[in-house]
Amino acid sequence: MKKVTKITENTADFTERPKLRVAAYCRVSTDSDDQLVSLDTQIKHYDSYIKSNPDWDFAGLYYDECMAGNIDMVITKSISRFARNTLDCLKYIRQLKDKNIPVCFEKENINSMDSKGEVMLTIMASLAQQGSQSLSQNVKLGLQYRYQQGEIQINCARFLGYTEDENKHLVIVPEEAETVKRIYREYLEGASMLKIARGLEADRILNGAGKERWHTSNVNQILRNEKYIGDALLQKTYTVDFLTKKRVKNNGLVPQYYVENSHEAIIPREIFMQVQEELIRRRIVHTSPSGKNRTFISNHFFAQMIICGNCGEVFRRVRWNNRGKKSIVWR
Repeated sequence: MKKVTKITENTADFTERPKLRVAAYCRVSTDSDDQLVSLDTQIKHYDSYIKSNPDWDFAGLYYDECMAGNIDMVITKSISRFARNTLDCLKYIRQLKDKNIPVCFEKENINSMDSKGEVMLTIMASLAQQGSQSLSQNVKLGLQYRYQQGEIQINCARFLGYTEDENKHLVIVPEEAETVKRIYREYLEGASMLKIARGLEADRILNGAGKERWHTSNVNQILRNEKYIGDALLQKTYTVDFLTKKRVKNNGLVPQYYVENSHEAIIPREIFMQVQEELIRRRIVHTSPSGKNRTFISNHFFAQMIICGNCGEVFRRVRWNNRGKKSIVWR
């Protein structure tokens, strides 16, 4: 006679099951100091939360990246922290589900492996997306109001010459200010941006990012930045998509505000204006026979004077590096 035994967790002789490798996922919107503090708080919270569960093994905390095959479950604070929009949220949930990895949302108390999990996630993710859009609009209105009041907000992390005090006001960093003055002085003395950059590197002077490597774009930005005369042009860029946070140059589509004497100047106003005139003078626009405009910068007295007899293009003075041998040629 056949004997059938019902097997349950209580009656079966199971070997000890391995602990779940649980990871926490966090995300921050920007690289600002406040957001980094928020990230640090999340790290401490989930480190304690996961390690307090005897059935879980802490597999690390990831932000905006996840290592395939190293985890069995993901814990995140909320749907809004997991993905920026509904489509992304469901896409990532399904990708993890294909690997049999559930995602637990702490705030909403949802497990993606539950039978009703995806339906709830779709609804909640849509609401989270609408909330993000509303928050983004409120932030824009707040910024517009502060701009109208002449309040400036500048990220000083890569801003050579200035830092912020405890009240978020710009204050001059004397040593860095001397570098800014040097750049303006040498440019007016006839040096090219490349020559200025190489001179700064030779003297081992750090740029705004704290790096020894200088590019002509670094010099160009410093020479054109109105903040060095104590003024501030607000809303040079704006966000076109609240989901991707993509920012583009403001060419007049949204209002801009110019605040004079908003902070202490490093460069006298008359010196700054001389530099702007020199930038325009060195900027050469040549129209080729084909009708195309070609723009380049040159301070050489032969610039725009040598024209090719065959194609009509203007010759440019360039530096060639042929197997380590450097030479100046007109091309």
